[in-house]
Formats: sequence, structure tokens, C-alpha cells
Amino acid sequence: MATDVKVPVLGESISEATIGEWLKQPGDAVKADEPIVSLETDKVAVEVPAPVAGVMGAHAAAVGDTVTVGAVIAVIEAGGGAAAAAPAPAAASAAAVEAKAAEPEASERTLSPAVRRVVLEKGLDPSAIKGTGKDGRLTKEDVLRAAEAKPAAAPEAEDAAPAPAAAAPAGERREERVRMTRLRQTVAKRLKEAQNTAAMLTTFNDVDMSAVMEARSKYKDLFEKKHGVRLGFMGFFVKAACQALKDVPAVNAAIEGDEIVYRDYVDVSVAVSAPTGLVVPVVRDAQTMSVAEIERTIGDFGRRAKDGTLKMEEMKGGTFTISNGGVFGSLMSTPIINPPQAAVLGLHRIEDRPVVRDGQVVVRPMMYLALSYDHRLIDGREAVTFLVALKNAIEDPTRLLIDL
Repeated sequence: MATDVKVPVLGESISEATIGEWLKQPGDAVKADEPIVSLETDKVAVEVPAPVAGVMGAHAAAVGDTVTVGAVIAVIEAGGGAAAAAPAPAAASAAAVEAKAAEPEASERTLSPAVRRVVLEKGLDPSAIKGTGKDGRLTKEDVLRAAEAKPAAAPEAEDAAPAPAAAAPAGERREERVRMTRLRQTVAKRLKEAQNTAAMLTTFNDVDMSAVMEARSKYKDLFEKKHGVRLGFMGFFVKAACQALKDVPAVNAAIEGDEIVYRDYVDVSVAVSAPTGLVVPVVRDAQTMSVAEIERTIGDFGRRAKDGTLKMEEMKGGTFTISNGGVFGSLMSTPIINPPQAAVLGLHRIEDRPVVRDGQVVVRPMMYLALSYDHRLIDGREAVTFLVALKNAIEDPTRLLIDL
């Protein structure tokens, strides 16, 4: 008896996806709820679990094919089958690794589906890898680093060694064509639509980071001990942005038809790095959260973005975006808004620069701020007022405590 594997419901307004990678091939033994295929949607990659245990049957779609919700993409045959009873050497090695990953010593740092897949592909022992994630859990980067450090296996026999590849002719120029992922195609389309639709403008300011850096240095150990998360800069900026958005509500608003929608809540979209590129999960009701709660939420998003386990509903909505290009070394940029949002705040790297304080030239750790906004909704006066309010809160964090 065979069981169909269907494309699951992928979220509101998402009706199709692209086959990104088959994790199980025909003839492979599969367990119930084990990931068998990765689907790429407009927002995130989704791993589809096996509905039953058995043997992987034929694939009904190939990598790169577009499939719709509810479509049958494969079948799982009943029983363990010959594949499970007499695995090939490579399959036996993978099974041994998977069994090792399930042993008690590895169960204290549970492997996510994305990490488990890389462990199996690289043939590594997860218990021998030091995890850098929360509570010592393994991340995908931990496994990839371990794979790079693993010495290459020696050939079984000298006469079995492959002939060396012919050297490329001198001066030869090569090209490689790689298909754009569905996520990258969607990002490109949305950003171009934003440029075509919004009357986009960017206003700049700079901020002295001395006070925040001093507070972070003074309290980081106590903060981490009490809250279980590192004290970063994003908590301060999200908190300060929420306060500034309350003072200048147009920056947190949106245009819908011929109406302006004003919100009394702030859902902050925060750009974080993932293996497939930047993703933008949402910190919901950020205006009600403490700095510690904001840092915990963003830290969790960052870890799960690397593991590929963010949920689609966590990236829906958002009323305002903060993008921190400074972590990559950016000095200044003009970020593009994410419709239907009306504004995005760009943060940049901190560097020592000479500034004048009380008539004296002194060196201070300065950061450029960039607010890109839809000029149809937000006037220059409102943009500057927002940036000044944000600057004041960061340069004097006490304002965040007494709501000034």
C-alpha cells in the first residue's frame, strides 16, 4: 500500500512552491515525520515530513519544478523493504551516523532537521562537534566548519586513484549559471515594485554611541546572567524606535487605497542572515516589550534562521523595519522600504570620528542612521523628527526609562 506525499498548506496567500531539494531518494527507508523534501516558497524554505514510515517511492516532481498546495509530489511504499534490510555501504554509514545522533550523549543538544541533514551528508559524528548554539546545540555552521576541518579520506588503492584533472588553459575565463531561488526572485520583484510605487526618499543623521556602549560594557555580564541572552545594540534601537514611532505615527502607518492606516502597535521586522540570504522575521507588539525580551526574541530568530527552522507566520506582517548593515561593515546606505510598510531604518558600523563637544574636538564612536520612507505619506519634517527622537534616546538611554 502506498501513501501519497502532498504539498502541505504553506500559509495565507501562498499557493505554490518550488522543489528545492529531495532529502530522500527512491528506495531510501524513511521514518514517520522525517523530512523528505525541502520546498522553497516566496518567504522561506519548508521541509515536508513523511506522513508515514516506509520506503521512499517515485518522485512526481523534480528539483526546480513548481508545485501547488495539495499536489502529490511523491509516494511512500509500506514496509521496510530491501533498502532497509540490506543498505549499501554509504547508506549504512548514514544510518550509523543517524543512530549516533540519537544516542543519549547527543540527545542533550537536539539536532534540527537542517543540521541533521548536513551531519548525514558529511558523515560526521555530532557528539564530537562542539556546538555554539543555545545550550550547546549544534548549528549548521558548526557542522560545516567541522566538515572543512575533517581530513580527506585516503584512496583504498593506489591504482584506484582518479587521474588528476587537466589544468585549465591559461587565460581561460569561466562562467557559472545558477538558478535564482524562489525567495530571491520574490525579493527582487518586491524591491523593484517598491521603487516603482513609492515616492522613496532617504534622510540621514548620526548618533553618538558612547552612552549605549558604556551601559552595555557595564551591565552585559549581569544582563546575560539574569536574562540568559547577550545585551546587544538592537534591543536599544528597537526600544528607541518604538518610542519615536509613538511620537511620529506616520512613520508606522501605511497607505491602503486612498486611506492611511495608523496603528497603535509596533510590529518590527528585523533583517537577519540565513543560509539562503536575508530573512525578515517580525518582533510583534515590540512597544510592550523590555530590552531583554526584545534581545531574546531577536536572538532566537537569528539562531533559527541559521538552522532553517523559522516559520512562515513569523515573517508575515510588520509595520516598520530595522536593517543592520553595520554587522557586515557598511558605513552608509539607502535601504529600500518593504511594502506596504512606509519606512525602514538602516543601521551602520560604529567607528571613531572627531566631533565637537562643548567647543572641543573629541573622538566619539559614531554611527550613521538612514531612514528611507515613502514621501507620499511621510513628510521630511516627520522623518527628521523621528530620527532626532531616536538619536536623543540612544545618546541618553535614560529617556527610554522615563518615556521622554
